[in-house]
Parts: sequence; C-alpha cells; structure tokens
Amino acid sequence: MTYKLYKKLCAAAFGLLLAAPAHQALAQKSKYLTLNEAIELSIKSSGTLKIANAKVDEAIAQYHEAWNNHLPDVKVSGAYLRVDNPTVDLKVKLGGSSSDTAKQSSAIKVNQVAYGMVTASLPLFSGFRIKYGVESAKFLEQATRLDAERDKQELIQNTISAYNNLYKAEISVQLVQENLNQQKQRVTDFTNLEKNGLLARNDLLKAQLQQSNIELSLLDAQNNLSITTMNMALMLGLPEDTQLTPDTTAFQHLTDAGKIVEWEQVALNNRKDVASLSYREKAATSAIKSAKGEYYPGIALTGGYVAADIPGLLTVTNAVNAGIGLQYNFATFWKTGAKIQEAKARLHQIQANEGLLSDQVRLEINRDYQAYILSLNKIQVYAKAVEQANENYRITKNKYDNSLVTTTDLLEADVAQLQAKLNYTFSKADAFVAYKKLEQTAGTIK
Repeated sequence: MTYKLYKKLCAAAFGLLLAAPAHQALAQKSKYLTLNEAIELSIKSSGTLKIANAKVDEAIAQYHEAWNNHLPDVKVSGAYLRVDNPTVDLKVKLGGSSSDTAKQSSAIKVNQVAYGMVTASLPLFSGFRIKYGVESAKFLEQATRLDAERDKQELIQNTISAYNNLYKAEISVQLVQENLNQQKQRVTDFTNLEKNGLLARNDLLKAQLQQSNIELSLLDAQNNLSITTMNMALMLGLPEDTQLTPDTTAFQHLTDAGKIVEWEQVALNNRKDVASLSYREKAATSAIKSAKGEYYPGIALTGGYVAADIPGLLTVTNAVNAGIGLQYNFATFWKTGAKIQEAKARLHQIQANEGLLSDQVRLEINRDYQAYILSLNKIQVYAKAVEQANENYRITKNKYDNSLVTTTDLLEADVAQLQAKLNYTFSKADAFVAYKKLEQTAGTIK
C-alpha cells in the first residue's frame, strides 16, 4: 500500500477541521450533549443574540417615546431678580391729581422681583405628526423583532454545523480506532506466520507500516476531536476543558426534499428578512405622512398659574389661566419639502431592496434545494460503495489466503473499506445539515 493512498484517506476523513496544537487540560468534565441541548445553550450564551435583543429593547423605547407625544407638557419656571432702582411710571391713577400720582410713582423704590408660573399644554391636533410618528415607530419595532428572529435562526444553523463537525470528529476516532485494532491483529498474525517461515519478511513490514500510518491517522483524529470539542464548548458557554460526547443518532432521520416551487413559496411567506423589509416599507410610508403633517398648524389646550411679587409695588396670586393655543410656522413652506423628499427616497430604496431580496430568496432556495438533493444522492452512492468495498475486501482476503494476490492488494482493499465507511457516515450527517440549511433559507428552521 502506498503512502499517497493514506494521505488521501486522511484528507477525506479529517480535512474538515483546521489543524492546531492539541490543548491538554489538567482536568476534564464529561458531558453527553444532544443536538437540541446544544441549540438551547448556544441561544442562551450567544453575544450576537444579546445585541439583537438590546436593539429590540431600543426600538420598544423609541415607540414609547413617540407615543408619549400624546401626553401633556407641564413646565414650571420661576425667578428671583435684584433690580437697580428702576423708574416706575404708574399708569393707574391712585387718587388725587396727576401731579400727586407722579409724586407717588417717584416715591416707589423697587429693588427686587420674584415670580413663578406653571404652564401645561395638551396637543389636540398636530397635523397627524404624532399619529404617524407612533405608527412608524411601531412598524420599526416589529421589523427589529424580525431581525432578531433572523439572527436566532442563523445561530441555530451555525450550531447544527458545529455539532455536525463534532459528530464527524467523534465517528472518525471510533472508525479509525476499530481499523487500528484490525491492523494490530493482522500484524500479530503476520508475525506468527513470518516466524514459522510461512510469510515473507517484506509482507510483515508492509503490515507494520500500515499499522503505523493508521496510528498517525488516529492521532490526527484525536487532535481534531479535541479542537472541535473545545470550540463547541466555548460556543455553548461551557468550560473549554469539557469533554463533549455527541448523540450519534442525531443525524439518522432524513426528510423528503419535496418540490422546489413549494419551498420558494414557503420562503417568501416565512423569511424574517422579507417580513422585516415589509414593515420597514410601512414605516417609511408613515414617515412621509408624518413629514407632510408639518404643513398643518398645531392646536393645543393650554392652562397655567402665575404668581408674582414686587415688594412695595405689586403682588399677584391666583392668576389661573386656560384656553386654546394655535401655532403655525410659515417656514414649513420652504423647509418641509426637503424632509418629504428624503422620506420618499428612503421608501424608494426599501422598495428596490424588496425586489432584489425576492430574487435573492429564489436563488438561495434553488441553491440549497439542489445541495440537499445532491446530499441524498451521495448517500445512495456511498451506500453502494460500502457494499462494494466490503465485497472487494472479502474477495481480496480469500484470494490472499489462497496466495492469489499480494499483501499490498489486501492492505489497499482494507483502506478502501475504511474510507467507504467514513464517506457513508459523513454523507448522512451532511445531508441532515443540508436540509436544515434549506429550512433556514426558507425561514422555518427551529
């Protein structure tokens, strides 16, 4: 058996993971990990989801802020002022002649003033700015919630892929360990035959070389398992020295692919980014209406209380007032148009993105649907390959026992059998992941 063949085997079985130095922990905790538990832990510990949830909280606060514009404004103000002997001219006659009034005015000395007031204003009509502002904020809140759901679905898919890598690494160690045990037994048998002169020394060396190569492959598999386990533990928020054992039955159940037209319709109805963009379009439409509302005057119910004291001259108390106020800014005629154009431009961008996203959804569905079909077809091919490899090994072993083939032929048949088993096992796991990827693209992954 050639060394190139072993290199090909190692690349097929373990090339899924990046090579790195193995980290030897002083103490390890063992944990049996199911796929559902992995998903739950990843959701709980994900920093990305925490950021997404914080954005949702921010959108909720912005909605409440917009709604609070319905509430009245209440202001309290007051002041105490020192005055430098101002001239006081009383317009109200206090009795007597005008000359007497002038004398009294000149006799008044004012050096301090104090006043306080409370004002309240409740908007009655604001040109619908408040109404559409609240509506826009609500739509944006719903869009942000959908964005968070999309991030969650992407996290679930990433967790499934990581779990798949952990599963492959675990299975690789098991299958290579089984093959190594067979190689050790073969070396023992060959050693006994060589001692009795029934086997050439060269054939024994070939068997020993194959055992050494399988031992190297096992070291690579164990190293990859260690790295994958640590990465998975960190992803789930577990101590990095936790020894994880995946559920080997997690990838056994496969689902029929269905029809691609149905998947496209499901995606358009369930994709969170499609729904989010729809809400953003509604929010942009409301923002246009809110901007147009600035063309209308504002009407508010007003009320207040005023108190003032000017020692030696005037004291005012119980000055309660109420009424209706009207406010209009004529500058809206040349300022509001730009705001409306800006809001319309934002709406046009969103509408253009909707068309692009619709095409993108169809492309992604087609890509992932074909990938799943390919995965199912590979399972069938690899299943036949396992049968062929097993039969090939059986026939080659019989021929070898009858001295019809060389030791190299037997060892190559053994390698082909191991590679076929690895390919078949991995193909089923890859098909499961491909289906989950299709579900993510359709917006239905859970």
